[in-house]
Amino acid sequence: MELSNILPLEKWLGLEKDIFEMSGLASNVFNVDGIRITDFKVWVNRLCPAIKADDSGQSFICAVAHMNIAGMAKENKGAFIGECDAGLLKLVVPIFVNGEFLGAVGACGLLLDDSEVDSFMINRTIGMDYEKIEGLSHDIKRITSEEAEALGKYIAGRIGKIVSDFEKHGV
Repeated sequence: MELSNILPLEKWLGLEKDIFEMSGLASNVFNVDGIRITDFKVWVNRLCPAIKADDSGQSFICAVAHMNIAGMAKENKGAFIGECDAGLLKLVVPIFVNGEFLGAVGACGLLLDDSEVDSFMINRTIGMDYEKIEGLSHDIKRITSEEAEALGKYIAGRIGKIVSDFEKHGV
């Protein structure tokens, strides 16, 4: 079973947009392999596109963070909040249907509470100089732990309704 079996792609896209509009975080629905299922892309800061433009940044900062945090969310069967190696918030909510893991909803791109961008890790991973990192990251917005937890509950509630409707009615 795939995510498109329980909800059409345009509805998943609507969920991604709702999460972004509500939280200011970049949001995507991922399949079981960690691949986005829609083409929705919004940059919530100037640093992330620079990191993702580098193959090492995409592979060793973004993808690793998603896989690790999605793995923890899957194991805990609930929302999990962490940070990528660049120091930015990463929130993942797993999607289970009849006990089968089908993917996850991820949201990222802001700084959590008193967190800081990890300039050292970014520099070591993709070779970006410290001045450029500072220039791209000085205006990244913040989200509190309470806001992130509330967003995790909101997303989990939306996923719960989608799954419940599918399990009850096949739609």
